Amino acid sequence: MELQEIQHIGVVGAGLMGHGIAQVFASAGYRVNLYDSAPATLASAKERIGANCRVFVRLGLAKPEEIEVLLERISLCSSLEALCDGPQYLIEAVLEDIGVKRKVYSDLERFVSPDAILSSNTSAISITEIGEALQRKERFLGTHFWNPPHILPCVEVIKGAHTGEKVFETVCSLLEKTGKVPVRVMKDVPGFLGNRLQHAMWREAVALCENGIASAEDIDKVVKYGLGLRMPFLGPLETADLAGLDLTFEVHRYLFPHLDASTEPSPLLTALLAQGAKGAKTGRGFYPWPPEKLRRIIEARDGVLLKIVHEIVSGAPTDAADK
Repeated sequence: MELQEIQHIGVVGAGLMGHGIAQVFASAGYRVNLYDSAPATLASAKERIGANCRVFVRLGLAKPEEIEVLLERISLCSSLEALCDGPQYLIEAVLEDIGVKRKVYSDLERFVSPDAILSSNTSAISITEIGEALQRKERFLGTHFWNPPHILPCVEVIKGAHTGEKVFETVCSLLEKTGKVPVRVMKDVPGFLGNRLQHAMWREAVALCENGIASAEDIDKVVKYGLGLRMPFLGPLETADLAGLDLTFEVHRYLFPHLDASTEPSPLLTALLAQGAKGAKTGRGFYPWPPEKLRRIIEARDGVLLKIVHEIVSGAPTDAADK
């Protein structure tokens, strides 16, 4: 499948990630078929996409009439067979359950065209293991969008054990065409890149809270008002270079023995779950989450992220400019 042959996209799953992924491709001018096995989730998809677009309009990054055109490009499909009528590239964004995902791909392969490319938005499950359900494994790969997918540029593109090189590069090029920043993950490891980095930090943050070193609020402040502020400009390895690898080496030698190295979830996390405190979705986690607070924070988050993406990331120096 050549890049220019891809004109129509299919998205399986219209939930948290799926409706935003559909929005990404529709925003880039592609026709999109969107399917969900839950009728209510599917029926509300366009309304939720429209709500996502409000912050773009508010910041002057889109016009109301452009949003109407975007929504017209999206077709809601009530069956997998209808979903597969047209798309040359299909993305699955269903429950993080390998059995569920394998069943989706087994069903999809009955309806998709022989040369269609398939990918999974899984954030951690092995691409190779998911792909065992397919007859043609070479056309399957991982594309892990970051939440919110309609705002964050990064997409981890994961090569499974059987992924064809041409398929891999075609999808990377397609994502670039939509304005995304594809990150090539050349080996299929649990958690890929982003979640390995993210959860290593989360493990330490939970341990610090559990051991009374600082409150959840102050731990978050260190990230939000300290190291997190430089992250749009500098990744961890760039930061290590700027600090000096000799200094980095000495800090690692002293600090690593003191860091949390648990191979099981924290007792504090276990206790919170036992109390029914699952985070924002239940109204309580490390913090209380009344509905108005949640709405306000998500709106503020999306607005700040869009400003970073459009005013900072787009102007950041490229590797080519450094050479």
